[in-house]
Amino acid sequence: MGYTQIALDISEGIATLTLNRPEKMNAFTGTMMNEIIDAMDRIDADDKVRAVIFTGAGDRAFCAGADLTPDDGRAVFSSGDPVSDLSDIRVRDGGGLLTLRLFQSRKPLISACNGAAVGVGVTMQLPMDIRLASDNARFGFVFARRGIVPEACSSWFLPKIVGINQALEWCMTGRIFGADEALRAGLVRSVHPQAELMDAARGIAREIAENTSAVSVAMTRAMLWRLPSGAHPMEAHRVDSRAIYRLSKGVDATEGVQSFLEKRAPVFPGRVSADMPDFYPWWGEEPPYA
Repeated sequence: MGYTQIALDISEGIATLTLNRPEKMNAFTGTMMNEIIDAMDRIDADDKVRAVIFTGAGDRAFCAGADLTPDDGRAVFSSGDPVSDLSDIRVRDGGGLLTLRLFQSRKPLISACNGAAVGVGVTMQLPMDIRLASDNARFGFVFARRGIVPEACSSWFLPKIVGINQALEWCMTGRIFGADEALRAGLVRSVHPQAELMDAARGIAREIAENTSAVSVAMTRAMLWRLPSGAHPMEAHRVDSRAIYRLSKGVDATEGVQSFLEKRAPVFPGRVSADMPDFYPWWGEEPPYA
């Protein structure tokens, strides 16, 4: 697929996905959504990719929100004949389709937020695993100021990341806030001068790519995102017991121990495409993201 609104570069085991509409401050559209989803499908299928960095083109914005034109990032998708009663029609938020796909990723996702991130520009970053920001970054959950509500599954993600009180304040006021406040609240893990942001993100990506098992990281990502929502720690115990047992008998565990004893960098042979534990996914079938 040739991309028109994103750019995808894969080098040294790291995929860099750039929102690429700098003339529009990388505003989100249905086309951009489809291109990111397609890129994620390619990335998940490529065992050479060990980590993914998301950023925006230019020095003004990561993503300034939905493009408020007919090709709108808040697109509603329906099935069946149009009816007047919305209880009888299937409606889907475009930002939510994207964040659900990111949630399903088998690769770790790193956000390098290089400027304004408003509306879907910030909510699309919530299912990413590690978020960094430049010192000129600005964030805003502005939905109440537009007469709508938080989208892109952010009512599920945001309280998990910053807590319910902070999530409520940001969403109910709809105010814009800076990188330092985002750092204090835990929305981002670090703030960097803009010229140093991508180097910092690549450093984290390389640390993952060069030192860890792809299968272990994929399992860990799924466990940490899903298991805290369980009603009892026994649910986590069941999954991590099975995972430890299966993975301890695998080729990556052998290499992990051997490289440690030999005091060398590991070279893990396991592949996410073929070597996940036989019970993965343990959570059963989920509603499709698209």
